Amino acid sequence: MRTIAFGYSSRCNIRCSHCVAAGEPPESTKMELATAREIINQLAEAGVRGISFTAGEPFVFFDDLLELLECCSKGGIYSRVVTNSLWARDRDQAEARLARLRRAGLSQLRLSYSRWHQQQVPREQVLHAARACQGAGVDYFVSFVTDFSAEDDPYEAYLRDHDLRFFPEPLIYAGRADGLERTPLFTDYQENRCPMNPYLAPDLTMYACCDAGSHFTTTKVFRLGSLRDSTAAELFARSESSPLFHCIRNQGISTIASFAGYRAREIVTHRKCELCKKLFDDPQTLAALEAASARGTLQSWLR
Repeated sequence: MRTIAFGYSSRCNIRCSHCVAAGEPPESTKMELATAREIINQLAEAGVRGISFTAGEPFVFFDDLLELLECCSKGGIYSRVVTNSLWARDRDQAEARLARLRRAGLSQLRLSYSRWHQQQVPREQVLHAARACQGAGVDYFVSFVTDFSAEDDPYEAYLRDHDLRFFPEPLIYAGRADGLERTPLFTDYQENRCPMNPYLAPDLTMYACCDAGSHFTTTKVFRLGSLRDSTAAELFARSESSPLFHCIRNQGISTIASFAGYRAREIVTHRKCELCKKLFDDPQTLAALEAASARGTLQSWLR
């Protein structure tokens, strides 16, 4: 099933030091509403069945968001909105917003939460948003971004104390977060297979990976093209027909790194997306891996 992260605008109403979607200076770009509606119709025709509105804060253009959710609903597309919950200042305000989102056809709300977010958004507002979802019958979950340090324990305890549905999300050291301090990390040897959900940027550029793919500035390996020049179906096909991307999805980054000559003890020290960037944002390594995947020799690097 085809899904995509949809960046209608890069504008945000808070400024978090860990933001993977923003650099310095922060950009503020936005699609035209009519263009966005046309794109959603094109995505539906291309077989997209899930859209996640992200990049910047979608609630900044709330009325536009409602129209885009209605487009998704008419096209049979499951819709998710990623939000920082700044709009949920009290229960009444949160419930009023959720009522409008439900009528527009929203499928799920994803509430961003972390010690960095909550420096600017009181954590009670995340609770208001979650309770409003429960009251409106709208699915939700809290995306708990963490670097797995003890500093995050009180933030996780708050979610548990209020019986909120949440998932820990590893901090990605890209964008503004690239300058944050990294503590040593060691894990068991993991496959680290990546679903590579595509991302559509406000300037209509489409990337094969929604996590940090747009930050691979040397090789631009995950840049599929632009909807100004190609159809959504054509760009999806480029991603789905790539032998290297097939290996990323099915074999995983750790296996590819082992094939490329990385020592096992080195592989287990990398966080999410870091090992991927070392492999694929280096022109020489990328060329070797693309050639190996085209020949089929990379695919045979399995136990």
